[in-house]
Amino acid sequence: MPYTLETARNIFPSTRSADDIPATTARFNQLTAEDQLALIWFAYLEMGKGITIAAPGATNMQFAELTLNKIKGMSPLEQSQAMCDLANRADTEVSRTYATWTPNLKLGFWYQLGEMMAQGLVAPIPEGYKLSANANAVLQSIRNLEPGQQISVLRNCVVDMGYDPSKISGYQRVSEPVTAPKSIEQRTQVSIEGVTNDTVSKYMNNLNANDFDALIELFAADGALQPPFRKPIVGKEAILKFFKEECQNLNLIPERGTEESPEDGYTPIKVTGKCQTPWFGAAVGMNIAWRFLLNPDGKIFFVAIDLLASPKELLNLIR
Repeated sequence: MPYTLETARNIFPSTRSADDIPATTARFNQLTAEDQLALIWFAYLEMGKGITIAAPGATNMQFAELTLNKIKGMSPLEQSQAMCDLANRADTEVSRTYATWTPNLKLGFWYQLGEMMAQGLVAPIPEGYKLSANANAVLQSIRNLEPGQQISVLRNCVVDMGYDPSKISGYQRVSEPVTAPKSIEQRTQVSIEGVTNDTVSKYMNNLNANDFDALIELFAADGALQPPFRKPIVGKEAILKFFKEECQNLNLIPERGTEESPEDGYTPIKVTGKCQTPWFGAAVGMNIAWRFLLNPDGKIFFVAIDLLASPKELLNLIR
């Protein structure tokens, strides 16, 4: 029986994802706005002790610069209110603008805001602020996660802030400029123990090269991609949009995998390895599984990207 999207999502069912990430994010979202902002600040300070965060480039932050300057020009009380409005998803000019940004722009905004708070240009969290018992418990949960999982939780926390974009008339996503593909001389080729499939290798190589136009041609017309803890993105146009908005300058480091025998012409392939982001570079490698299902033409019918529960899951290649 041919695969459907629903049955494709169940390939390699023994793969264990880091379920603590959505659970911790849900608990964070139940906190007050004040506790959310304080927790992000405390987590930012703690992470900064052991991880070097790469400052976003000026070109990438040009769309957030006006909003950052607007907040910088406010009184301390107005600055605090603006940040609370973001956490409360209030209908304000700043929250509406924030809602139109891609995740990378939102991360860059909070990074710059943290820098401005540290420099005294923006009202900091009040000295001696005490987190509530619930917020302390969430912060401890974040501390207990691996670095890559901590980053994912904090990313989720800030990405979900701002006004609801579905309520904005004529909503259009604002993203940073798309990076040009690397030249042939700059590109490197991955080597995956146990996997020789050309489509899978090209997926990794093209993504590492920011060659999204070549990458999308590896997908079937009705192909789907499922990011971690999200619903599948269906169709080449939507997947290409995702790559350009959220996958620039990633470094995929696949290590090993397994190719299963075709079923009704569809070939399941699982690869495990690491992914490094431009924000943290080689300092943090997220443990990842890629679960591919190729159609009879060798095109990607489905690929799931799973953030793994632990490093030992990198060795779990069992169907």
